[in-house]
Amino acid sequence: MRNDTGFTLIELVVVISLISIMLFFSIPRLQNAIPLGDDKKAARWIIGKVQALKESAVREQLDYVLNLNIDTNRLWVTNETMPEEERQDAGKSGYRFPEGIKLLDIQYPGIEKITSGKAEIYFFKKGYCDKVLIHLGDEDGKQQSILIESFLPWTQLYDAYMEFED
Repeated sequence: MRNDTGFTLIELVVVISLISIMLFFSIPRLQNAIPLGDDKKAARWIIGKVQALKESAVREQLDYVLNLNIDTNRLWVTNETMPEEERQDAGKSGYRFPEGIKLLDIQYPGIEKITSGKAEIYFFKKGYCDKVLIHLGDEDGKQQSILIESFLPWTQLYDAYMEFED
């Protein structure tokens, strides 16, 4: 009588497949659990909000606006159906960047940079939006650029100050 101990190839393949599936679903969640610097959190918040606005505009068939106030370091969302009073209140309760993170400027292609005041990024119900670069900086001098593409579903994050080429 032979007494073979060990696992068969099929058992090993099944176990490795199950572990791979669990990692596939858990790693994206673990990335959010890892503490990031405030600069990354702010950039990720903007990227998440942009993607949500693109989807909401198409799904709800409404035009949305991401409002950015460089002077107060705030972002907020409005849409075409909001009454004027509600739009003004949204600016007071919008997302405020963490301490030490500054909204540097907003750049549209072919237009001068907006370095103070308010800028608006439109998300249209047809599925496209304004093409824009959002520049963030921190107190250590590190700068980031967030590129929002008009017709693409994703948003690019660069760990440097990028500009549109003429």
